[in-house]
Amino acid sequence: MRQAVFLDRDGVLNRAIVREGKSYPPASLAELEILPSVAKACAALHKAGFLLVVVTNQPDVARGTQRREVVEEINQALSDQLSLDDVQVCYHDDADRCPCRKPMPGLLLEAARDWQVDLSASFMVGDRWKDIEAGRRAGCKTIFIDYAYAEREPDDPDYRAKSLVEATDWILRNRTKAMEEQQVMVRKLTDLNVKIFADGADKAGMLEMYRHPLIEGFTTNPTLMRRAGVSNYRVFAHEILAAIPDRPISFEVFSDEFDEMERQALEIASWGQNVYVKIPITNTRGQSSCDLVRKLSHAGVKLNVTAMMTLDQVRDVSQCFAEGLSSFVSVFAGRIADTGRDPVPLMAAAVELLCPYPNLELIWASPRELLNIFQADAVGCHVITVTHGVLKKLPLVGKDLHEYSLDTVKMFYRDAQDAGYNL
Repeated sequence: MRQAVFLDRDGVLNRAIVREGKSYPPASLAELEILPSVAKACAALHKAGFLLVVVTNQPDVARGTQRREVVEEINQALSDQLSLDDVQVCYHDDADRCPCRKPMPGLLLEAARDWQVDLSASFMVGDRWKDIEAGRRAGCKTIFIDYAYAEREPDDPDYRAKSLVEATDWILRNRTKAMEEQQVMVRKLTDLNVKIFADGADKAGMLEMYRHPLIEGFTTNPTLMRRAGVSNYRVFAHEILAAIPDRPISFEVFSDEFDEMERQALEIASWGQNVYVKIPITNTRGQSSCDLVRKLSHAGVKLNVTAMMTLDQVRDVSQCFAEGLSSFVSVFAGRIADTGRDPVPLMAAAVELLCPYPNLELIWASPRELLNIFQADAVGCHVITVTHGVLKKLPLVGKDLHEYSLDTVKMFYRDAQDAGYNL
């Protein structure tokens, strides 16, 4: 995922026409004046690896007071002189209720899709409250260039600046700080012995996690695939394996009959050397799959026996694997916790049960929170499978609690404002 700086146009890149305290765009190319040092600021942001994307409202086109080709001519001149990567324009007026018209975040979201942008690591720079609100709604950090226009103030921008040059200095300092914090977080997590596998079936999310240095493998299941809209199991699996050829990936059989499970398992295993076949510990009638596990394992199929929640299941299935063949044993610690039981003692006992089987690795499955990663490591689990939602919280590791408290208060306030509540 890439980082971007989203830039409003008039007042940020070029001089806005100010009349009676209100900001207006240049009416023609002849009126276009790029602000001092803007080219230098854009070059610095580009050098730091940021995409530069202009997001601008141009409602005069809808109002009939400006021609679209004039707007495009100005945009092209800015792109040529400042080496902009993209210009996203909303030509509608407020009455059109367009989702791309700032303060709505549509322009930023569309650019993020087009350019594979990580919005949480990106910035929005604007000179009006609508720019700041659009950036906030998109999940970006926001910088307000304050010209004291005769209009409402933005709600709590992350930084106030007097120019794009000052905004750029803050962005680069903030980015350095964020990178240092991320390195601290990565060091803390890489010090752990437990391996983190991403659990999901959204292709884009899986590829994002593939680029993450902490992710060492992947798991999925029919439920996750259905939620992700996967319609063809085989096609999806081959696409994923083509994109992720070098880390263990578990795909699950979906029959309820053991003969058909075996046939599916053999086909799935043939898809790649990094493939592990997930076999449920029982079928829907509660019949044990231990005989099938034994048969497949001794046939050389790498397995991931799943949906276990008791120590007797771990004990019974561990005796079924062929000696020396790498396989996984998945205990659903999160679901155990859902029943009001503490999964930590059970998982610690499961680790002990697998000690005589060095080819077997215990998976802490279905975690509910980031803390579970550290719990899994503490009891000696080999692997923890983590959903994309939980993995998104990794930057919170070690976050200052006073700062996190303030962030929470701001979230409550902003949501109340967005909802328009009043008493």
